[in-house]
Amino acid sequence: MNEPLLRVEGLRTRFETRGGVLHPVDDVDFDIRRGETFTLLGESGCGKSMTALSIMRLIPAPAGRIVAGRVLLGGEDLLSLPEAAMRRVRGKRVAMIFQEPMTSLNPVLTIGEQIAESVRRHRGLKGAAATRVVLELLDAVGIADPEQRQREYPHQLSGGMKQRVMIAIALAGEPDLLIADEPTTALDVTIQAQVLALLRRLQRERGMAILLITHDLGVVSEMADQVAVMYAGQIVEQSARAPFFAAPGHPYSRKLFESLPEIEKRAQPLAVIPGAVPSLARAFTACRFADRCDFAWQTCREVVPRWIRVSDAQAARCHLLDAEAIQQAPEHAPRPPAHLAQRQRTPAPVAPLLEVDGLKVHFPIRHGLLKRTVGQVYAVDDVSFAIGRGRTFALVGESGCGKTTIGKSILQLIRPTAGSVRFDGEELTTLHGERLRRRRSDFQIIFQDPFSSMNPRMLVGDIVEEGMRALGLEPDPARRRARVEALLDQVGLPRDALRRYPHEFSGGQRQRICIARALAVNPRLLVCDEPTSALDISVQAQILNLLQRLQDEMGLSYLFITHNLSVVAYLADEVAVMYLGRIVEHGTVDEVLGNPRHPYTQALLSAIPVIDPSARREVIRLEGDLPSPARPPSGCHFHIRCPHATPQCRTHYPAVTRLGASHTVRCFLYEADDAAEAGC
Repeated sequence: MNEPLLRVEGLRTRFETRGGVLHPVDDVDFDIRRGETFTLLGESGCGKSMTALSIMRLIPAPAGRIVAGRVLLGGEDLLSLPEAAMRRVRGKRVAMIFQEPMTSLNPVLTIGEQIAESVRRHRGLKGAAATRVVLELLDAVGIADPEQRQREYPHQLSGGMKQRVMIAIALAGEPDLLIADEPTTALDVTIQAQVLALLRRLQRERGMAILLITHDLGVVSEMADQVAVMYAGQIVEQSARAPFFAAPGHPYSRKLFESLPEIEKRAQPLAVIPGAVPSLARAFTACRFADRCDFAWQTCREVVPRWIRVSDAQAARCHLLDAEAIQQAPEHAPRPPAHLAQRQRTPAPVAPLLEVDGLKVHFPIRHGLLKRTVGQVYAVDDVSFAIGRGRTFALVGESGCGKTTIGKSILQLIRPTAGSVRFDGEELTTLHGERLRRRRSDFQIIFQDPFSSMNPRMLVGDIVEEGMRALGLEPDPARRRARVEALLDQVGLPRDALRRYPHEFSGGQRQRICIARALAVNPRLLVCDEPTSALDISVQAQILNLLQRLQDEMGLSYLFITHNLSVVAYLADEVAVMYLGRIVEHGTVDEVLGNPRHPYTQALLSAIPVIDPSARREVIRLEGDLPSPARPPSGCHFHIRCPHATPQCRTHYPAVTRLGASHTVRCFLYEADDAAEAGC
């Protein structure tokens, strides 16, 4: 067998902190071969990104340093190189795509200048020769009109295009190994599919090896040749892709699979991994996963598990796989997971709590010294739907389609340009001042980024209590504080959390704080704006279970804004698909996801990475990005990207076609069927 391109042996990284010495990378070993995709999978805080930074020798000093191990690239130990030599390796032989492209790109330099910097550094080209390579790289990563785009700044590009620019910068040095750290985490499914297809194509053309860091099992299924699962700074399972997805060996790996939201699991809570990743400041003298494992027995809490080879292609650290250790297990171990109670979903039909009719939100475009209005941004354009009591209504679509604007306009945080918003029979668009203020306790919002939506200088108790004080719901401070403690219990947080600050909590815990803050004023409708988009699989399962339980206990209605269709399949009752300010398809989850009719809905569903190869659809490629809502295309807004567009689509916007009792679509492909049914 060929020698590996990269060999990591016994890698250990240490950080000196006020809380003690951390070991985020603790005796890590793996190989990556040329042309191979090796994935690191696991929750946040398990050491995935720190492993990549250790390989690149980008550990922040002086707190962090690599204390042991070897990183062999083509047989040369990178850890023994002086810094000057290592600078020639970074970008040239090993390049890295960081998780957040906006913070990785320089906002005051054009993208052409940023790519050219890498070209000059690693290829020694200047002037016209460097510019020619920049244009070739932009074309290679699928950016249209590279001549124009190279003169633009990062803020002028969409998220998907910024990620493509990061890939172009990484490719400028023609690296042998590309490290991609969560390259698609914040992207829509259509853009994610484009980026993953781009990486696969470039890998085939250039013979690169890829180290892919992700927490998305669907992405692993589509991209990986080899999978390594990390937990608490250590690799606990390593396998070829096929045996890993057929039968994961480690209990932690199995829990990740069980936590995935799927339509088949709608009747029961998702399996969760209790607790959190243990502190990396402690010395481990037993299995690191024992405290969270459904199968642990005394040996797991006293003895470090050995590395057990299950087959030639799969191995894991687990006493369950060790013939000697399993003989010492008591009769009741390993025990099965706790029973998951069946959930009774709200029967249909139910009376509407919220009715939205003909909603429009247009923002004026002002120009010149006198700020004259020269155009409109058609953020939301004639949207209608209703949400029943105790039901979940999902809005899905690409970023920029108007989902969040709808949520804010329902809450009257943004005043609609036209249309009606009726809550429990009362028209909200006509309410002002004190009348609107009294209504605000009935509807609340959970924002996408919990950290930025909280005041970092306020204690959690004050954050949760703030709404009650502002709306005058409970004048007695002692009762307000008792209410805060009860809310923390309700969302699964310890009561001492009220005396701590937001930065002291994990992402999932901060989202629970935001849910408690929203519940403090006894709302009947919650607008959930991408509440799980940045969370690990296991934490996402905890939040989804919490939202389901609260809905069952309190009869809450949810407007759930997301681009994650797997979450929609599990949580929602109805779903509306938005494109450029308008709903193009609407129906129950079974109707829309089980039988998608609009070409855009079909493209969204085809782009979702799935872990079951038999369920995988052929990806429908959508050319280009979402058009600007300031200049929507004539006719059907989707026609410039639609594979089924006709001349009629270019001149007229399709009317609503009813496909069933609750299933509607705006598409000329079905108008003839609707007319035929009406004639019958």
